[in-house]
Amino acid sequence: MRVLLIEDSLRLRQLISETLRDVHWQVDAFATGEDARHAMSGADYDIVLLDLGLPDEDGIETLGSLRKLGHQIPVLILTARSTIDERIVGLDAGADDYLVKPFNNGELLARMRALLRRPPRSVMPELAFGRLTLNLATSLVNCGNEPISLAPRECAVLEHLMRNAGRVLPKRKLESAFSEFGDERTSNAVELAISRLRKKLEYVDTGLVVETIRGVGYMLRESNP
Repeated sequence: MRVLLIEDSLRLRQLISETLRDVHWQVDAFATGEDARHAMSGADYDIVLLDLGLPDEDGIETLGSLRKLGHQIPVLILTARSTIDERIVGLDAGADDYLVKPFNNGELLARMRALLRRPPRSVMPELAFGRLTLNLATSLVNCGNEPISLAPRECAVLEHLMRNAGRVLPKRKLESAFSEFGDERTSNAVELAISRLRKKLEYVDTGLVVETIRGVGYMLRESNP
C-alpha cells in the first residue's frame, strides 16, 4: 500500500509517516501541492492524505487539480478547519472523507481502511491470483486459509507482482515501486526480496512461481501441473 501525504507541518508529517510505516504502508510525504503533483506524475498511489493549509496554495486547489487531471484515488482531508461549511466545501471539491485535527491515529487508520474498501475506485481492497490473496488495507497474505508471514518489502514486491500477474513486470518499475522517494534504489535489494518471497511461496505450496525473465524483469505465474 502506497500513501501520498501532503502536510505543511514537518512534525505532523513525521508523526503520520511513522504511524503508516508501523502498519507496513509506504508513504511519500510532501509539504506543497506542487511537489505532490510532481510525485503523482511518477508514481501510483492508493490513497492521498491532504492538508488544506499548504504554503504554496490552498489544499482545495490541490484537490481540484488532481480531480481535473482524472485521478480517482481516494482523498482524505486532514485539517483544522472544522466548521460544517468548510467540510462541505472540501467534500464538494472531490474529497472522500474529512478528518479534523487533532485526531487519533487509530481513527485515521480506520478511516483509511474504510476508504480503501469503497467501490468503485481504481484501488481494489484485495488482490487474488491462484490460491493467493493479499488484503491491501491490512497487508495480510493468505494461501487458502493459511496465513503467510511476509516482511514489508516482500509484501510490497508481492503486491506489484500480483497487480501484474501473468505479465512480465519490468525490473525498473519494481525498483521504483519498491522504495519511497529519497530512498536508495538498488537491484540487489529487489533481488533479495524476490529470493525470500520465492521461498515463502514455495513453502506453503501456493501453486505459484516468480519467474525471472532475464534482462527484462519478473513474472508471477501459476506453476506447471
